[in-house]
Amino acid sequence: MNWLAEFVKKRRKEAGLTQEQFAERAGVALTVVRKIEQGQTNLNLDKVNLVLMMFGHELAPVNSKELDK
Repeated sequence: MNWLAEFVKKRRKEAGLTQEQFAERAGVALTVVRKIEQGQTNLNLDKVNLVLMMFGHELAPVNSKELDK
């Protein structure tokens, strides 16, 4: 999940927001933003998507069979 951590941190900083400001605007707890930026893997997908929606992105489950096509 390092790609996610790097993406969120970079975009948040580009927006000129602290973690606290960003969490408030995204509608999530500060701990959610911190966990994402630290690259933790035990994250709630709904919370991650609230954060990613700030950048117009979303994560969704993918069937591994679809990746083989």
